[in-house]
Amino acid sequence: HVQLVESGGGLVQAGGSLNLSCGYSGIILSMNTMCWYRQTPGKQRELLAAMSSGGNINYADSVKGRFTISKNNAKHTVYLQMNSLNPEDTAVYYCNVYMNNRNDWGQGTQVTVSS
Repeated sequence: HVQLVESGGGLVQAGGSLNLSCGYSGIILSMNTMCWYRQTPGKQRELLAAMSSGGNINYADSVKGRFTISKNNAKHTVYLQMNSLNPEDTAVYYCNVYMNNRNDWGQGTQVTVSS
């Protein structure tokens, strides 16, 4: 079981940037995938970025070129650098780890982009 805690959300103007952090603790297996999702009311949770333990990274088309996922193993933290934000990026952002056929989630952090 992995505990995940997101931080770094907030209010930003369109065109601005935010850097989300996700601290994780617990047992992390050598094979895992760490992801960032977001969700708006009435919509399904959207996968934004995924980083495998092998180093493969994939992005949703909606954020490709604007968002960057990275990880600092020593600090047990995963990041999501978000640039060129627009109001459509307003959502609750969640950190996720998938390993051994199990998903663990953080509590989410609100990102609001004003026009």
